[in-house]
Amino acid sequence: MTNNFDALKQNRKSNFDKLTSELNKLNSSVPQQDNPNNDDRYWKPDVDKAGNGYAIIRFLPAPTGEDMPFVRIWDHGFQGPGGWYIEKSLTTFQKPDPVSEMNTKLWNSGIESNKEIVRKQKRRLSYFSNIYVVKDPTRPENEGKVFLFKYGKKIFDKINEAMHPQFQDEKAVNPFDLWEGANFKLKIRQVEGYRNYDKSEFDSPSPLVEDDDKLEKIWKSEYSLQELLDLKHFKSYDELKIRLEKALGVAGDTAQRMAPSIDEDEAFPTPPKAAAAPSIPKQEATSAPWDDDDEDLSFFKKLAAD
Repeated sequence: MTNNFDALKQNRKSNFDKLTSELNKLNSSVPQQDNPNNDDRYWKPDVDKAGNGYAIIRFLPAPTGEDMPFVRIWDHGFQGPGGWYIEKSLTTFQKPDPVSEMNTKLWNSGIESNKEIVRKQKRRLSYFSNIYVVKDPTRPENEGKVFLFKYGKKIFDKINEAMHPQFQDEKAVNPFDLWEGANFKLKIRQVEGYRNYDKSEFDSPSPLVEDDDKLEKIWKSEYSLQELLDLKHFKSYDELKIRLEKALGVAGDTAQRMAPSIDEDEAFPTPPKAAAAPSIPKQEATSAPWDDDDEDLSFFKKLAAD
């Protein structure tokens, strides 16, 4: 593992190859918290009243002692009769998760009303990286500082495209490289009620700064990404099941009602009425038709507005 700044500079090619290999693994698979709003380690772009925003950031390499410059975390967020369920999913670790198990059972029923329920309580995929803020027009005090950045698949796709260009006249770029990476121009628009990042783009490759001493200082000020995956930040299966039952308005001793009956109408959420939870088959953490890769779901917007 890289734990020396000189080695980081010398091993850029192998680091690029390692990152490319990891992305290839993700690309070949079927697409599949701490609250950043209350954590000053995180940076979040501001938007105006129209929902537009702009900033320039630089994705940073893996922190010292770690192999990858990003981690992935799945979560759920939906409201039931008993309140909100907003929790990180254990499928992040390829482990059984009560919501994903229930979603699998509902989806496999083939009943459209069940599928509609699943769509409203689907998983969300988020990525986390260290970034350096180059330009923040609304909060210039953030410029020149390192933060954690939570982002969705749309921005991750931009990173992937930079590393795997489609045309012969384009050169592959490692956006996480301090010397040969590129600044990311984050351009946010509001499109049909959701944040849209389609116009965001990487600039031409260039060193983040010209002074290696400053680069080393930036690198050493990064936050651990693997710490975000510590199990202490995730509830246990049993704890999540209790939270789910509360959100669905289901008592613990009636947990068998975690799947709607065939004749249930399409109103969501409705207290489930069938099959006991223990009988639901354990699910792998692969993606499913109901999984969501957009980082700005409507229910999170609703929470922010409340």
